[in-house]
Amino acid sequence: MSKPTLAYIGLGSNLGDRKAFIDKALKMLAEATDIELSGVSETIETTPLAGANQPDYLNTVVEIKTKLSANDLHKKMVEIETALGRVRRGKLAPRTIDLDLLLYGSDVINSSDLTVPHRQMHLRWFVLKGLCQLNAELLHPVIKESASELAARLGETDFTLNADQPQLVSIAGIIGVGKTMLTEKLSKLLGCKMLLEPYDTNPFMPQVYAGKKEMALDSQLYFLTHRAEQLNHNSLALGRIVISDYVFDKELIYAQLLLNAEQLALYKKIYPPFSAEVTPPVLVIYLIDSVQNCLERIHKRNRPYEQKIQPQFLDSLSRGHEKLFADWKKCPVIRLSMSEFDYMQDSNIQHLANQIRSYIAV
Repeated sequence: MSKPTLAYIGLGSNLGDRKAFIDKALKMLAEATDIELSGVSETIETTPLAGANQPDYLNTVVEIKTKLSANDLHKKMVEIETALGRVRRGKLAPRTIDLDLLLYGSDVINSSDLTVPHRQMHLRWFVLKGLCQLNAELLHPVIKESASELAARLGETDFTLNADQPQLVSIAGIIGVGKTMLTEKLSKLLGCKMLLEPYDTNPFMPQVYAGKKEMALDSQLYFLTHRAEQLNHNSLALGRIVISDYVFDKELIYAQLLLNAEQLALYKKIYPPFSAEVTPPVLVIYLIDSVQNCLERIHKRNRPYEQKIQPQFLDSLSRGHEKLFADWKKCPVIRLSMSEFDYMQDSNIQHLANQIRSYIAV
């Protein structure tokens, strides 16, 4: 006799008596032949995806053990939806009940009728929260990361893939953490364009690092205008992936550390119009390492103007980045500890590149 398969189903309702529809769907699943309910997450209320103008949803996740094939299980789910009055008007249309097959064992299925794992489950906070309540260490069979790790990347926010915007992936972190090297390696694997910070062309920065604080505003404005031009809405192609070795939002971190009060006040007046024209990232990869390790990399690469960088400055940068990403809601964030992630290992870079493919719409 074949062993039952562990599967996970997401349930949602935003029409009528939402809780009653979810309860009825759970009851019908429990009563179905060859299906055993083994766990149900708490029910939570969520706003519609992509800002759709419709009622809020109630959502839950259920764990089942089943001897049905994935296709037969999917057919049973469709039967339940139909019996409970589901009218199909499009992917984001309101519905009395919605049943999504999230996972079916460790199977990966791509057919005209069924995609498993669910294509965007790793972007849905409400799905991952439910999965974590049932099995936090559950491994996504494509991304190869746990439900708890995938949930941590979302900042309690739901996201959707959108091919109608540039697919910008931004690598973030303090000086010396390895952003440019990782950007170069990923761009080769993904076959995409990369955008690098103009350190070597900024005529003011060496003077700033040499102690000429009066040149700090000139240096920051040089970076601001160059980065805004690189990441301008009109500069990047829709639906095409591009990787930058910086995140634009760090501009204010550096400005607050390098500018005096008068310079900063002027900079903050100049900043908003440039920021408004910048393409937001669809994914940030945030690199984290100790100040000492970053200093060692800085000294090893031996850029003359960087050799006077002090640990206190890097520590301030680190705290600024932590504050920036503590409440980040613009896109998912993959946090990488560079003391654990060896970017010289091809297998690690390949694993990261494979993950990125799940967060971009191409």
